[in-house]
Amino acid sequence: MEPVTVIVAAIAAGAGAGATQVVSQAIGDAYTALKDLLGGRYGDIDVAPVQRKPESAAKRESLAEDLAAAGADQDTELLDAARAVIAAVRAHAATVGPAIGVDLHRIEAAALRIGSVESTGTGVRAVDAKIHGEIEIQRVRAGQRDPDPTRARR
Repeated sequence: MEPVTVIVAAIAAGAGAGATQVVSQAIGDAYTALKDLLGGRYGDIDVAPVQRKPESAAKRESLAEDLAAAGADQDTELLDAARAVIAAVRAHAATVGPAIGVDLHRIEAAALRIGSVESTGTGVRAVDAKIHGEIEIQRVRAGQRDPDPTRARR
C-alpha cells in the first residue's frame, strides 16, 4: 500500500470508528494525534469530506491526491501516526466497516480492467455498473488478513 493510501485509510478508519458509539480511548488518542499532525503540517488540506463520508472512494481519492501533491507521502512521522490509527482500529474496533479492495458505484464505461487487488474483505464490488465492452479482472486476493496490516507496501 502506498504511504498516502495508508494515511487516507487511517483517516477513514478513524472517522468510521468515531461514528460508532463505542470507541476505545486508544483509537481516539491515535486519531487525534494523526489529525493534529495533519493540521499542523498540512493545514490547507481539507480532511472533512472523508471524515463525513469515510466510505466514499471518491473523497478518499481526492484526499490522497491532495496529500501526495503536498509531499505527505514522504512524511514518515505522519505515516507512523496513520499506522498507529489503523493498528488501534484493528485492535479495538474490528467491525468498523467492510474492507473492500475496489468498490464501484454507478459507473458507465466502454471497458473495465482491474488487476492486483488485495483486501481482507470483498475484493471487487460493482453496483449499478454499465460496462459496454470487455471486463478484465485479474489477481484478486480477498478475505485474507495481512500479517502486519499497518505495513505500507512500496
